[in-house]
Amino acid sequence: PYYVSINQDLFLEASLHSPDPLLELFLHTCVASPSRHNFMTGVHTIIKDGCVKDPTYAALYSPHRHALRFKFNAFQSVRSSPVVYLQCQLVVCRAFDYSSRCYQGCVKRSKREASS
Repeated sequence: PYYVSINQDLFLEASLHSPDPLLELFLHTCVASPSRHNFMTGVHTIIKDGCVKDPTYAALYSPHRHALRFKFNAFQSVRSSPVVYLQCQLVVCRAFDYSSRCYQGCVKRSKREASS
């Protein structure tokens, strides 16, 4: 466990351990949940589909493509529960592949029109 006080910034780093220097990471989705078994209901969404949902989120500089760093304020996640679990989904892409998910950034899903 990692103990965080309310209103404290939480700093995270994810890294890919691969000998291929041309791989990079993209943070696709990251949620905080009061339950380690349920990441669907009652969650606080930090990132969804590459889009920032938590106003305290900030991407931080990383000197390497294979690592990404970010932070967010613990207040949003812990205000309703004394224990919070994080689950983040990352995408691995080939560097400089501009058609990859890593280069698409935030993808807003369009809603479909209901037919009669």
